[in-house]
Amino acid sequence: MTRVAAIDCGTNSIRLLIADIERSDGAGSPVLTDIVREMRVVRLGQGVDATGEFAADALERTLAATADYAEQIRQHGATAIRFVATSATRDARNRNIFIDGVRELLGVEPEVISGDEEAALSFAGASSVLPIAAGDQVLVVDLGGGSTEFVLGTAAGVTAALSVDVGCVRMTERHLRSDPPTQEEIAAAEADVDAAIDAALQVVPLADATAVVGVAGSITTITAHALKLPEYDPSAIHGAELSINELRAAADDLLARTRPERASLPYMHPGRVDVIGAGALVWRRILERLAGLTQGRIDSATASEHDILDGIALSIG
Repeated sequence: MTRVAAIDCGTNSIRLLIADIERSDGAGSPVLTDIVREMRVVRLGQGVDATGEFAADALERTLAATADYAEQIRQHGATAIRFVATSATRDARNRNIFIDGVRELLGVEPEVISGDEEAALSFAGASSVLPIAAGDQVLVVDLGGGSTEFVLGTAAGVTAALSVDVGCVRMTERHLRSDPPTQEEIAAAEADVDAAIDAALQVVPLADATAVVGVAGSITTITAHALKLPEYDPSAIHGAELSINELRAAADDLLARTRPERASLPYMHPGRVDVIGAGALVWRRILERLAGLTQGRIDSATASEHDILDGIALSIG
């Protein structure tokens, strides 16, 4: 058994998983046992879509969280660390300032991974706890702050994947500036999402999917809203399969609410209040397109609390 530490640094949040990993001597899959699982919204990607650079205050917030994570890793005795940065860091011209800061705090080289590797890690994390039956082709959708990954795979692994530049932070900053957003703003954002789905279709045969699994904070929060939970409850959200109609209704409602109305929801993380409308718009449009592409064969989606963070941990060692 090995104690590992995985850090996923995205556009909106930075997350830590310290876990014991047990690898089977036979053909069984490795098993993670959580020691610490933590998320902080630091908005590293603040303004990157417009400026192409990290803002000084966003860097300060993210490095402060990294310093705290480094201390927790030391306290819990993790012997291997992997730090992965995704969409915002790929896009920022001044990423070296961030990379140097992380290296100094953690003593490991942070990895700015490609969209393809991000997709593969997301699929590995989701499939590790939601096993895929023989013959199924599961589409994992990882809806992040700066990008969304479409990953089609079987029990044997990924068969096709693409990362596209639509996410809850990017769409909020680019289009959804009103509170609540106007129909014109929504239409402009949907046009971007449709273009991204069209690009994904050139690489990923979405119509071949037999099931869809959604991961990351926007999707789990939309699921919590559809379930009308009294608080954010990962055990209730993980594995919840809801109809596309239920998820569309939840997305419509979130998109139409004002910021104070969203903030009052008992399962809403404060760092998601201003971007969940865009997340809801993206997830709604993806599900609508999937229902059409599969001629109604896909009429539901399953939420997973396990995602790229688990994939990063499983990749260590």
